[in-house]
Amino acid sequence: MGKRILVVDDDPSIAEAISLTLEDEGYTVQTLHDGKKVWDKVDLWTPDVIILDILMSGYDGREIARRLKEHQATRQIPIVISSAHPHGASMAQEAGADEFLPKPFDISRLLDVVARCAHSA
Repeated sequence: MGKRILVVDDDPSIAEAISLTLEDEGYTVQTLHDGKKVWDKVDLWTPDVIILDILMSGYDGREIARRLKEHQATRQIPIVISSAHPHGASMAQEAGADEFLPKPFDISRLLDVVARCAHSA
């Protein structure tokens, strides 16, 4: 079984594209479209890496990242923040993310970032 990746994006088509790409590479992937459900999912299915959209409707990915990094049980999980926002990289860094993935993302960059994070997990 491959490393476990949790993809959190309020755009189902983006989450599905990331999921299919990673599954083709042997990762086990779960997706969420609602940031409020991250806590329950992580409690039940601890991922090795979390890919998190920064600006989701109804919930801010930066706040999710901060809270995950504050808790002992989840602080070691590498977080990749993804965004099309022009200041996304600095926002990701401020939120404590381990990596930033700009949207639209290049498949090879996605795979490189996830492999690097999964290796450190």
